[in-house]
Parts: sequence; C-alpha cells; structure tokens
Amino acid sequence: MSTADTELRDLRAAVAALGARADGSEELWAEAGKLGYLGVNLPAEYGGGGGGITELAVVLEELSATGNPLVLMVVSPAICGTVLARFGTEEQKRTWLPGLASGALRMSFGITEPEAGSNSHRITTTARRDGGGWVLNGHKVFITGVDTTDATMIVARTREGGPCLFVVDRDAPGFRRTPIPMEIRGGLRQFELVLEDVRLPANALVGDEDAGLRQLFAGLNPERIMTAAFALGLARYALGRAVDYARTREVWDRPIGAHQALAHPLAQAHIEIELARLMTERAARLYDDGDDAGAGEAANMAKYAAAEAAVRTVDQAVHTLGGNGLTQEFGLAALITAVRVARVAPVSREMILNYVSHHTLGLPKSY
Repeated sequence: MSTADTELRDLRAAVAALGARADGSEELWAEAGKLGYLGVNLPAEYGGGGGGITELAVVLEELSATGNPLVLMVVSPAICGTVLARFGTEEQKRTWLPGLASGALRMSFGITEPEAGSNSHRITTTARRDGGGWVLNGHKVFITGVDTTDATMIVARTREGGPCLFVVDRDAPGFRRTPIPMEIRGGLRQFELVLEDVRLPANALVGDEDAGLRQLFAGLNPERIMTAAFALGLARYALGRAVDYARTREVWDRPIGAHQALAHPLAQAHIEIELARLMTERAARLYDDGDDAGAGEAANMAKYAAAEAAVRTVDQAVHTLGGNGLTQEFGLAALITAVRVARVAPVSREMILNYVSHHTLGLPKSY
C-alpha cells in the first residue's frame, strides 16, 4: 500500500470516528473545521490541508456514512473554495480561504435560474460596469443555505455575454432571499434570490473577467464529485442499517437475512456502491491531476452511478425493514427524499446521459 493510500485510509478512519460521535450539524461543522477536515483540499499557505478533491470527497462520504452529511461542504470548500484557490486574486484568497478552511466562514453558490434550469448558457442575471464597480440584476432559485453563509458566489453575464463570478455579501443592499418550502427534511434550506441593482466593488469580481467560463467549470466538476460522495455515504449508511436488521431480525426461527430474496438485493446494492465509489475516486484523482476534460466525463459518470446506487439501496433498505423502515427510530424513511436529490441536482441524470452520448460516444446532439 502506497503512502497516499495509507493516508487516505487513515483519513477515512478518523473522519468516521468523528461522525460517529457527532451531536449535531453545527457542532460537527465546528469540530470538522477545527480538525482541518473542511479545508483539506485548500492550499496550505491559506490555512488548508494542501490536498485535493480526493481528500475532501472522502471526508463528506465518511460523514454521510455515519448519517451526518454536511451538505454545505459541496458548496463552500468544494465549489467556492476551489474557484477562489485557482482563480481568485491574492486579496480574495487571503480574505476567504483561511475562513473557508476552518469553517469560520461559509459561502453559497448561485447559478440556477427559473428559466435556465440545467442550461447554464441561458443565465440571464447580468453584471454591468458602473464606474469602478459592478451592478448585478437577476433571479436565482434553489440556492442552498444562504441564511447560514457569509456570502454567495453569484454567476452572472457581462455585456459581452460571458459568465463571470462575483462574491456578494449576504447583507448587500438589493440582495433579497426568500425560503422555498421543501418537502425534504434537513438542516439546510433552499432559497430564491432576487438581485436588484446590487452594487459591488471592483474586487467582488472573482479573478479575471476573461476567465469566467473556466472558473465556472472548475467549480462544477468538484460539485458533481462531492454529490457522488454524499450519495455514496448515505447509501452505505442505509445498507449498514439494513444488514444489521437482516442479521438480527428472526422470523420462522431464522434471521431474515438468510433468505435470498433479501440477501441478494442487499449484496447487489453493495456491489453497485463499490463500483460507483471506484468511479468517484477516479474522477477526483483526474481533477486533482489537472485533467479537467477527463474529470468532466468521469465526474458526470460518478455522480450518475452514485445517485442510482443510492436510490436503489435506500429503497431496498426500507423494504428490508418493512414497517420499521418507515419509523423515526431507524432513520431510513427520511433518506428516500434525501438521496433522490442526487438524481436531479446539480444536474439531472438525463443531462448526464446527454453529455455522455454526445461528448463521449460522439452521437448527434439532441438538444
């Protein structure tokens, strides 16, 4: 086993131990930041661990596998932290990265719009120059955790038509947020954002205006990888609960896990989880090695495979427990909607199939 593999194994064990003793999401966030797990992917010179998305995905997967997913990790250190580390100015890096690494600062990411959906090329939020600064106008939906973060990284279009990223303070005048009522239960809420003549200083623009498209995709690949890690962790959690129940629940003088009708679907779920984990690890390594094109394909496939495995695993876990699978005592019913999110966010499985069929297989574009 190589030194890198040993370090990842040790990281998994340490994070799993932290998740097992967690008392709540806020306490867990603070402790994970204190131990350096939240910023494990960020540069060491700015307070991070000097690792990559490989290590950060391990952290989220292992926390999720204990039933304690820190969903904001997908956004704050993975998307926003990565974009700032790769493209931010020196001032922006020193302002944000140490806080993002420690968990003292948090950032949301605003790209989705009501009329754009998965088509980032149809974003209508605008950014125009005004003297020495910028003015933003637009509308965003399904933006995670805006009430708990210090700022939101907003994707907008300049007059020239290219996307640019801006850091907008949560209390900026004209920046309004409204909670979206959701059926999903969890610690983070979803918001609709309205930006009405939001005036920003020149240094709110992330890095270089001409690098907007590269910045955007530098954040979207980690988002897909982290979503896969989130789904895999919850799938492992559900599978573990189901296997424990199948081992100990006895009907007709034998554990129900002795019956192939239950044992085989659980074994199949384990196989699908492990296969999806391999693709997720591959995607993370490609990204960390700087292969953005290869990582784009692998990240999409990892997110697809992990989401599908998670949905099927949770369904089988609930089915294994029968009525108990729907009780609060066993904590599986809430996962039905939680893992379903991974099928539609941050990109639907159909759009991933479009990507693979067009970009990988070379088939004609259907949209």
